[in-house]
Amino acid sequence: MLAKPKIQKFQKEIYRYYKAHRRNFAWRPPSLKLRKGKADPYHVLVSEVMLQQTQTSRVEKKYPLFVKQFPSVQTLAGASPSAVLGAWSGLGYNRRATFLKRAAEIICEHFDGKVPASYEALRQLPGVGHNTAGAVLAFAFNIAVPFIETNVRSVFIHHFFSKKKRVSDKIILPYVRLTLDPGNARDWYYALMDYGAMLKEKYSNPSRKSAHHQKQSRFEGSHRQLRGMILKTLLVKPRTQKQLESVVSKNASEIKTTLTELTREKFIEKYQHIWRVCA
Repeated sequence: MLAKPKIQKFQKEIYRYYKAHRRNFAWRPPSLKLRKGKADPYHVLVSEVMLQQTQTSRVEKKYPLFVKQFPSVQTLAGASPSAVLGAWSGLGYNRRATFLKRAAEIICEHFDGKVPASYEALRQLPGVGHNTAGAVLAFAFNIAVPFIETNVRSVFIHHFFSKKKRVSDKIILPYVRLTLDPGNARDWYYALMDYGAMLKEKYSNPSRKSAHHQKQSRFEGSHRQLRGMILKTLLVKPRTQKQLESVVSKNASEIKTTLTELTREKFIEKYQHIWRVCA
C-alpha cells in the first residue's frame, strides 16, 4: 500500500512542521524527543474527555481550573456530582462530566487509583471510546494504537485521498497504522494533530471529504443550550419550574420535557416542588 520511502517522507514532513510549530497546551507535557518529559495519566484522561466534540480554545480555559479543583483521580472520585458539574459548566455535553467522575470511581475501585495502561481496561471506563482510549495510551503512556480524530483524519485525507470524496475511516485506518512511529507515539500523534489544525486554517477543511463529516448543528436556540442553561441555573440555587421559566425564557412544556430528561439522566432531582442538582 505504502512503500517505505513514501512513509519516511511523510513522517519527515509532519515532524518538520511539528518542530517548528508545536502548539503548547496546559495538558501537554514536554516533547519526548525535543525534551524529556512525563505525562500525568489522570490529567491526560481529563483533557481527552474534555476535548471530545469541543474546541481546544474552550478547553484551554476550563482544564486548568478543573484539575486545580480535582488534582487527582481520588479527589474527583470523592467529589459530589454537583461540584463536578459546576466545574464543568460552560464546556457543554455535561454527560461527559458524569462519565468522567464515574470513570474516576471505577479507577479507584478496580485499578488501585491509577489510570490503566491497557486498551481493554480503558474501554471499560464510561465515556471512553476507541479514539479516546488510543489518545490516552499515546499521550499518557507513549503506547502506539491506531486511532483517528478530526485533525488526524484531515492529514491523511489531504496527503493520500485529496482527489477522492466520501473517504471512510475504514480506508484511512491502514494508512494510520502503517505510518505510526511506535517508539514515539506521543509526539507523532501531537504532530499529526498540529499539522491537521494548520491544514484546516490554510485550506478548506480536508475532513469535509470524509464520509463521516457532519456539520455541527447550531447551538444558539438549541435543545442542548436549554439543557445547559437549566443546569447552570440550578447550580446557582434550586428553583421551581415557574422560576426556571422566568430565568431561561422558554415555554412551560419545553422546560417540563427538559426537566424530565435531566431527571432521568440523574443530573437533577425534585424535592417537594423545588428542582435541584443531584448532590
